Amino acid sequence: MTISLAWFLPTAGDSRTVVPFGPQGHRRPPTIDYLSQVARAAEDLGFTSVLTPTGTWCEDAWLVTAALVRETRRLKFLVAFRPNSISPTLAAQKASTFHRISGGRLLLNIVTGGEDAEQRRFGEWLDHDERYARTDEFLTVLKGALSGAAFDFRGRYFDVEGATVNRAPDPVPLYFGGASAAAEQVAAKHVDVHLTWGEPPAMVEPRLDRLQKLASERERTLRFGIRLHVISRDRSIDAWNETRRFLEDIDPVTVRSAQEAMKKSASVGQQRMQSLHGGSLDNLEISPNLWAGVGLVRGGAGTALVGSHEEVADRIEEYHALGFDEFILSGHPHLEEAFWFGEGVMPILRRRGLLADSSVDGLESRILLNHDAVSSAR
Repeated sequence: MTISLAWFLPTAGDSRTVVPFGPQGHRRPPTIDYLSQVARAAEDLGFTSVLTPTGTWCEDAWLVTAALVRETRRLKFLVAFRPNSISPTLAAQKASTFHRISGGRLLLNIVTGGEDAEQRRFGEWLDHDERYARTDEFLTVLKGALSGAAFDFRGRYFDVEGATVNRAPDPVPLYFGGASAAAEQVAAKHVDVHLTWGEPPAMVEPRLDRLQKLASERERTLRFGIRLHVISRDRSIDAWNETRRFLEDIDPVTVRSAQEAMKKSASVGQQRMQSLHGGSLDNLEISPNLWAGVGLVRGGAGTALVGSHEEVADRIEEYHALGFDEFILSGHPHLEEAFWFGEGVMPILRRRGLLADSSVDGLESRILLNHDAVSSAR
C-alpha cells in the first residue's frame, strides 16, 4: 500500500527558526499571497493535502482554506477545528458546503484541545475527560447530520432534532488525535484516521496495536497518520547543521519558560512529547534521524526527521511498516523545505514503490513559478 503525504500551512506566520513563536517572531506574515505560494508548491510537488491548524495563535482554518480553494486545483485541505466553538449541525453545514464548492477536497481534523487557557478563551471549563465525552457526542451528531437524513439525538451535551444538511456530500474523511484512554475510545468509535505526533517507533507501536484492537472490537478499521517536522538535505551533515543553527537561537531562559508552560497542559500527547527530552539540550537525537529539539520551545509536534534524503526516506519507510499510511510534514521555512523534501525525498519514495507517481498538466511551468517565489522570499 502506498503512503499519502501532506504538508503544513503556516497560518501563524513563517520564519527560518522555531523561536520566538508568535507574531513578533515571524519574518513572513501569513498573508493569502504567501500561503498561496506554500499551497501551490505543495500541490505541484505531489503532496496530497495540507493541514491548516486551529487556535487563537493562527488565522481561522475555515476561512483561509476557503480562500485557497481557487488558488489550487487538486490539493485537499485538512481543516482543523475545535468542537467546543461550533455546534455539530453548523459544522456539518460548513463541511457540506466546503466539500461541494471545492470538488470534494475537504478533510476534517477534530481537535478536542488540551490547553486549559486556550479552551477558556472560548468559554469552555470542562475537564479533560469531559471534553472527550462531549467530542463523542459532537461526532455522533456531525456524522448523523452529514448522512442526509434527519437526525435526532439527546445527550448530555447536545440535544438536536432533525439535524441535517441541505445536500449530503460525499463522505468527508474524519481525522482525530489524542493519546489518552478517553481519546482512544473516541477514535475507535468514530474516525477514519487517528493522528499522533512523531514519537520514536518503539514508543508508538504499542499505541497503534491498542487502537486497532479497540476499533476491531467495534467492527471498524482505523488508518494512522503521523505529524513530523522534517529537515532533509543532499548530505546528512548539512541537515544536522540546520539543527545546530536552530539551537543557537534557543537560550536556557526561553527553554525553561516554554517547558513550564507546557507542563500545565492536560494533554497526554504533550506530556509524552516532553518526556522525549526532559527540557535538556543534550542527546536530542532520540531515535535514528529523529530529533526532539523543536519540542524544547514549541508545544504540539516536537520532533523532526533529520538527515540525507535517503535517511529520511528510510525512516518514513520504517514508520510505514509499523502501520502509518499518512504523513503530515512541515519545515522552516515551509516554502523552501517543501522543495527540499519534494525534490529530494519524494523521488526516492516513488522508486521504492511507497508513493504513487503524479503527473500534472503544466507542472514544469508551475514549478518554475514557485522557484521564482522562493528566490523572492529570500
